[in-house]
Amino acid sequence: MKDSNCIFCKISGGEIPSKTIYEDNEFRVILDISPATRGHALIIPKEHYANLYEMPEEAAGRVMMLAKRMAGYLTERLHCEGLNIVQNNGEVAGQTVFHFHMHLIPRYTGDGNEDKLCWHHLELSAEELEEIFNKLKQ
Repeated sequence: MKDSNCIFCKISGGEIPSKTIYEDNEFRVILDISPATRGHALIIPKEHYANLYEMPEEAAGRVMMLAKRMAGYLTERLHCEGLNIVQNNGEVAGQTVFHFHMHLIPRYTGDGNEDKLCWHHLELSAEELEEIFNKLKQ
């Protein structure tokens, strides 16, 4: 399914030009036009899923396998020293385009993002941790 108003549907379908570095029948991998670092790429499914929750499990598994392959490819070609894989779900989590996509962000010493792509550690009491655990355990 495609969403005619979705920019990533148009990019993944080839209607809008992109710097495509990989493509198969299910995914397109492009260079981000507003990159965090050199080589910042996006994995975009050709089917429209607003977020991870809408994506079938089989497709989610395949996107992770592709992320592994592309991470190795980017590391080999760009000689980056590390790589972040980022996938945001929901506005509060930083999602700005509501078509599932995964960021592959090569990392380099001195890339200006040393303090980014991280979070502050939350201080929880033993009771708070236990409460969360009880909500999540099966």
